[in-house]
Amino acid sequence: MSDSHTLLIVDDCPEDRDVYREYLSCDPNCSYDFIEASLAEVGLELFHQTHFDAILLDFWMPDMDGLEFLSEIQRRHTTGPTQEQPPIIMLTGQGNEAIAVKAIKQGVQDYLVKHHLQPEVLQLAVRNVIQQSQLHSLLTKTQERQRLIATTALRIRQSLDLDEILNTAVLEVQQLLECDHVGVYQLIGHHQTTVRAELGNRDALPDLAVIHRKGAIAASTTCAHFNGDLIVPIVIRSTPHTSPPHERYTNGHSIDQSQVWGYLVAHQSTKVTAWHVDEQSIMSELAVQLAIAIQQGELLAQTQAAYEKSQDLNQFKSQIIATVSHEYRTPLSTILAAATTLEQHSDHLKPARQTRFLQMIQEKARHMTTLTDQMLVMHQCELNQSKFEPSPMNVLQFVADLVDEHRNMVSNAYDIVLTVSGKTSGFWGDAGLLRLAIDNVLSNAIKYSPNGDRIDVRLTGSATGVQIAIQDHGIGIPRDEQATLFQSFTRGTNVRMIPGTGLGLAIVKACIDLHGGDISLESDECQGTTVLLSFPKRPHRLMPEVNANTQN
Repeated sequence: MSDSHTLLIVDDCPEDRDVYREYLSCDPNCSYDFIEASLAEVGLELFHQTHFDAILLDFWMPDMDGLEFLSEIQRRHTTGPTQEQPPIIMLTGQGNEAIAVKAIKQGVQDYLVKHHLQPEVLQLAVRNVIQQSQLHSLLTKTQERQRLIATTALRIRQSLDLDEILNTAVLEVQQLLECDHVGVYQLIGHHQTTVRAELGNRDALPDLAVIHRKGAIAASTTCAHFNGDLIVPIVIRSTPHTSPPHERYTNGHSIDQSQVWGYLVAHQSTKVTAWHVDEQSIMSELAVQLAIAIQQGELLAQTQAAYEKSQDLNQFKSQIIATVSHEYRTPLSTILAAATTLEQHSDHLKPARQTRFLQMIQEKARHMTTLTDQMLVMHQCELNQSKFEPSPMNVLQFVADLVDEHRNMVSNAYDIVLTVSGKTSGFWGDAGLLRLAIDNVLSNAIKYSPNGDRIDVRLTGSATGVQIAIQDHGIGIPRDEQATLFQSFTRGTNVRMIPGTGLGLAIVKACIDLHGGDISLESDECQGTTVLLSFPKRPHRLMPEVNANTQN
């Protein structure tokens, strides 16, 4: 099918105008609509009223010559509305090289002599100037689009803060496309999206999760449009340096992996026609730039998190060293003194005194072992290297045994009472971590009740979980300090001379977290403390094969 173009013929000679129409109407490659003017002034008015693909201009006109016509077009084009000037072919009755040079300098695309004019010459000349004009227009639009994209991308990527990047993106896209609403939606898993940034108004949000599941938009999709939405995927491309080592190569070749992070969506509720190809191209280019900015922002956030983690670990190590040097000094001194006494005076000591010195050495050694174990556990938790190995266990018998152990270690001043209610069977847990957690809470209840008293341990079971409440009537915890007690090396200000490291409750919380449980406490100073440990019967972190076997 041939292309159709509109031509303006400005010539005062009707016969010449007939010749132009006849020659061009025979062109097999193009079809033309002709609008004619016998005066230059009329031609100028038509030029400003209608868009033309080309102008055929006679040099000699009754009211002005062709060069004056060109000057007037350029003057009106400069002061009037900005539209691209169509190509002009000047025709003259006699060949005049000087006029031809002047015309070309003033912007004429071709110069033809009427007496030598042939159909194929005129057809080729018109086709060429129109094609050149279209290519120039396309180049200009491309350059302008690239300039706008580069400017917008620069603004988007000026910040490394993810929220600021996304808010800048929606602002720039809305201004660029002049649409009603722009949003950035992050894909959560395979079934949900969340709004990360938006600007403007719309009646309802797009159901991008459904569109994603149906496969209408994938990482390889440039863009798609649904119900006034222009939707472009934001694709994060993993390079060999950012992907895990085992995913970087296949058969010796590097893999470029792509993942849909989310979607950039422009919405125009008043838009009747489809989104223009230039608008789609701009959105696709900006989505690429936005993906780069997002990746840079996330890498910065990860680097900052890693740096903060390393700072915390350094501080933790410093606190461990300080704690070891402080907490080990007294028991080591006791052990050294007892051992020295036994070595030097064992012959003069009664058996009861010798036994007492040996007990002192054993007690202090056990204390140091417990302290070392606690710090190792906290260090593993800080590095996210804690082992969690759940297995089915009789939690009732387990708690009862722990209570008995503590009864045997304390004087008759303490009355440790265990009460049980509900269904406790069907529990899965890591026995080592549970022992550590319950032992710490129960030891605290005894240690911070220096005058002795009743300590209640209540074990309660339900269909889905188990709760262990340990209540004492000791010194309690100041209310304004309770929120920070689960942090490492933190103790209440009212502990006075009672020894401790400040690691106990932090270890308890770490053990409970690994089980997917929860810890809370209620306390009033001088009134005692109740610590509540809650566990699901089946931790979420059960190994897949354990879950499968349990279901079978």
